[in-house]
Amino acid sequence: MQVGFVDAIDKDSAASILASHDLFILYLESAEKRRWYEGLASYFERVKRKDMVIFTRQLAVLLEARLPLNTALKTLYDQTNQPTLKETVYQISEDIDAGLAFSQALERHPAVFSNFFISMVRSSEVTGNLNEVAGFLADYTEKEDLLITKARSAMIYPAIVIGLFLVVATILVTVVFPQLKPVFEQSGADLPFLTKLLINSGDIAGRWWPAIALVVCIFFIIIVDYVKSPEGRAFWDELKTRLPIVSKVHVPVTITRFSNAAAILLKGGVPLAQSIEIVSQTIDNVLYQDILREVAEEIRQGVPLSEAISKYPDYFPPLVSQMLVVGESTGQLDKMFMRISTFYNREADNVINNVVDLIQPILMIGIGVMVAFLFAAVLLPIYKLTATFGSS
Repeated sequence: MQVGFVDAIDKDSAASILASHDLFILYLESAEKRRWYEGLASYFERVKRKDMVIFTRQLAVLLEARLPLNTALKTLYDQTNQPTLKETVYQISEDIDAGLAFSQALERHPAVFSNFFISMVRSSEVTGNLNEVAGFLADYTEKEDLLITKARSAMIYPAIVIGLFLVVATILVTVVFPQLKPVFEQSGADLPFLTKLLINSGDIAGRWWPAIALVVCIFFIIIVDYVKSPEGRAFWDELKTRLPIVSKVHVPVTITRFSNAAAILLKGGVPLAQSIEIVSQTIDNVLYQDILREVAEEIRQGVPLSEAISKYPDYFPPLVSQMLVVGESTGQLDKMFMRISTFYNREADNVINNVVDLIQPILMIGIGVMVAFLFAAVLLPIYKLTATFGSS
């Protein structure tokens, strides 16, 4: 009998990891929650995206040079400076020396490696082309980092302006308007609607801010718990395929992942139905996972892949099934999957770049409207007060 700890995001993941080690579970319970300051420390010690970009690219280069996996990991351990990632690489190397597969070793570090990363590595273990998958993951991680960096850069200036706006609005509501209110009451003039709205909002927030903060926190916790539940995750994943702008990004990105993983598996000689089942594990959308499992089952019953995929036009655009028909007729399904991946990868890039380019002007327009509202709330009562004194 063995007693110990395993790092996993939940009980199901922990059970899967232990089962992969041929261990029979008698009792499994979550460890005691960390104190808040331990969680805060782990936040600052977390592996950042830049660190993962460097790690993934270096791993791809070493594997392309035909170095054995464990030799490559030991080399990366010597080159890595980030403490958490360095310790993680060491533990992965030790686990592989102990007989674990690379994907099994990665599963023990869900805070560092995403499910997509682990699933792609698992698919490469089936085909034996880890160096090719590592190259794809390196390109994908670098591109993701560039897009996120660009989006954050576009948000910096609007965020500063919004912060200044909130500071000015707070000063007006808590300092300026309360001083103007007695003057208006003495003059007999009515405050303009916009000014009343801001003053009343400030009064309510000042009196009830603990209750408001509590309600917001409770609402946030409820939403987070719901999204983490199976029903909530399914609802959220469905929403990502329906919302106008989000779906324009989510669907192409998902198809890119699906197509690339399928191409790698088929090129490695994995049967089509089994490839589709493995591919379903690389996608972080439960609806797509269920659809691909159904597609794999239909393929086993003799239904062509293109026909099975065409039954889900909301999730796989008609172009996908049309290109798959060509791949099936020519016997080059793996190459067609790569073309599908390239096409939708380019489409996702274009949509993301357009959205990022629009973020700043849209935010600036919104800020302009808020500033105009604030100025109107300040200037209208002063103008009205001046007119009242002038008429008297």
